[in-house]
Amino acid sequence: MRTLTGITPSGTLHIGNYFGAMRPAIEAQVKGDCFYFIADYHSMTSLFDPVERRKNTYGIALDWLACGLDPKKSVFWKQSDVPEVCELTWLIGSLTPMGLLERAHGYKDKTAKGLSPNFGLFSYPILMAADILLYDTHVVPVGQDQKQHLEMTRDIAIKFNQTYGDTFIVPEPRIREDVAVVPGLDGQKMSKSYGNTIDIFGDEKALKKRIMGIVMDSRLPADPKPDADKNIAIQLLKLLAPKEVAVDFENRLREGGLGYGDLKKALFEYYWTTFADARTKRTELAAQPDYVEAVLKEGAVKARDVASDVIKRARKACGIV
Repeated sequence: MRTLTGITPSGTLHIGNYFGAMRPAIEAQVKGDCFYFIADYHSMTSLFDPVERRKNTYGIALDWLACGLDPKKSVFWKQSDVPEVCELTWLIGSLTPMGLLERAHGYKDKTAKGLSPNFGLFSYPILMAADILLYDTHVVPVGQDQKQHLEMTRDIAIKFNQTYGDTFIVPEPRIREDVAVVPGLDGQKMSKSYGNTIDIFGDEKALKKRIMGIVMDSRLPADPKPDADKNIAIQLLKLLAPKEVAVDFENRLREGGLGYGDLKKALFEYYWTTFADARTKRTELAAQPDYVEAVLKEGAVKARDVASDVIKRARKACGIV
């Protein structure tokens, strides 16, 4: 059973990426047959600086490897190193109804937040479907926000199979409900687009300042807070601290006597400790750029072996031979 995950290099990775997609995907390595890619084509819908794109792509490679991706157990590559994905985008896009794309929450949300609408942004679900179908993927770990896009992939695969015959595996989503949507510092979903993230890697002082700057209400430390489970810091602490520790902080906040400042300090300390080993490994990898590049190139060769077979199958099915 093949698992596939991709992350767009549109900026620095944050803990929402980690808990929502990276960790469950990396944990899947123990079962084998895991495919991971850096979606540099997808970044072109919102990032227009080629130098920054290259920097982000390399940075994400470091992040994934530092967080536990093992190239001996998995396949890891850059999306653009397998050009078959562009051809498959056209083959399946030619069958995709406009109405399906117009219903995409991702497009609506991003344009509502001020991102300029463009073809790439509108057709994002088609390229995502190609990313998945090109590698005979069975399972895709996704956050709740990507569930609709995965359902669209399934719809596209089913329509192609119905039109041209059985060609693609119809993938299944794997959603971890406990971290399906990781809250950002402002209470919205954590997203680079909203500027409310906690980076996995970054400057200690700057990150501590961001966490200590989380806006709380005006209740005093002694005041009971029956809605403690809704507190952003508590929600994040449940991801970063041992379960019993997070429960204890939540109970203390609910009963009264825990100050918001102390809560945020604890949140920072558990966050910083959680990624301590990964920070050390990332520093070591950054000193070996040739190794990182070799990992991506070797991964692309393996990924393309699969992709070439699938694109031949799709071309034959629809009469492009």
